[in-house]
Amino acid sequence: MDLFDKIARNPGPLGMHSKESHGYYMFPKLEGPIGAHMNFRGKEKLVWSLNNYLGLANHPEVRKADADAAAAWGMAYPMGARMMSGESTEHESLEIELASFVGKPAAVLVNFGYQAMVSAIDCLVDRHDVIVYDAESHACIVDGVRLHAGKRFVFRHNDVESCEKQLQRAKAITDVTGGVILVITEGVFGMSGAEGKLKEIISLKSKYNFRLFVDDAHGFGTMGATGAGTGEEQGCMDGIDIYFSTFAKSMASIGAFFAGEPGVVNYLRYNMRSQIFAKSLPMPLVVGARKRLELLRTRPELKANLWNIVNALQGGLREAGFNIGITTTPVTPVLLNGTIPEATHLTLDLRENYDIFCSIVVYPVVPKDVIMLRLIPTAVHSIEDVNRTLDAYKQIKQKLEAGEYRKERIAEFG
Repeated sequence: MDLFDKIARNPGPLGMHSKESHGYYMFPKLEGPIGAHMNFRGKEKLVWSLNNYLGLANHPEVRKADADAAAAWGMAYPMGARMMSGESTEHESLEIELASFVGKPAAVLVNFGYQAMVSAIDCLVDRHDVIVYDAESHACIVDGVRLHAGKRFVFRHNDVESCEKQLQRAKAITDVTGGVILVITEGVFGMSGAEGKLKEIISLKSKYNFRLFVDDAHGFGTMGATGAGTGEEQGCMDGIDIYFSTFAKSMASIGAFFAGEPGVVNYLRYNMRSQIFAKSLPMPLVVGARKRLELLRTRPELKANLWNIVNALQGGLREAGFNIGITTTPVTPVLLNGTIPEATHLTLDLRENYDIFCSIVVYPVVPKDVIMLRLIPTAVHSIEDVNRTLDAYKQIKQKLEAGEYRKERIAEFG
């Protein structure tokens, strides 16, 4: 069979719906200044789909820092990979500041979170080693684990007993191979909003001699007294051996970092192929990240504003009888019963008749006949936005239960 014939016959679980969905349900265009209200298909919408937790994406100080850095440096500087010719004092200063903020002795800056996570897993473990990871880990973790040449065991989501059973299996293997055990989980799970059971997993270290690697992309900037993340929130940052976060959420930018002991950080710096063979992060992104981090450190009202909106939204949803799972973080999933076609008709109604834009999540990400409406509150939302959304959600829930969205075809848009 020809490769292109194979692709045509099986475009993938999402690609199979591209004809009906492209440009509306998938690959939609949100336009205008980033904020709680943006334009979609020529009309203003109330947007709950952006991980702009602290509202930094369009913050005037951030915009000025980005613009000034672009004017001073351009996007080309520094040229080359950091190891060869792309190092700068700004890159090093950002690493020092990131490490200090999350309470670790060292940090290494990387270009993109997804590729860096895959690359870090690749260089940390070899065929003699065993990875134990949470079943609902982000795709970057799953893809990194898939490339692992040794054994890998998955434990049930946030189930510490299941984690221990997999650690027992891992220990039995490493006792023979002389390898090591790496446990990988998340600080905040981006779909459910649940916190990872970090303290409980850390308590197993003395029995199984493993190292803990935590992806805290959704916790950095939002969790903990200072915003230093879920480890700070749970009082167990010292037990996290390798701490990771991306800039794509609270920092509203591009880039990511790993933090931990100097020897481990230096090992990553010298062995992550995705960084050794990639151009250095452009100077405007580095300078802009330093400004964002400064605001995280010095403007606690940003996180306070975020949590005011989180508490109002989640409290209102619970009071109205909605199932929002067990979230204890800003991530707010609203779980409803319905089919994929019902989900598309409901979403079309929300966007066109209520002017509310939020992301829908359906099977296979969630179980069959479950619709997840995933809301991301931010510091730039208002209580008025919350009340408007609560009113709309009560109405669309009634319509769903009354069967008004029960149609066989995915909803089409004009």
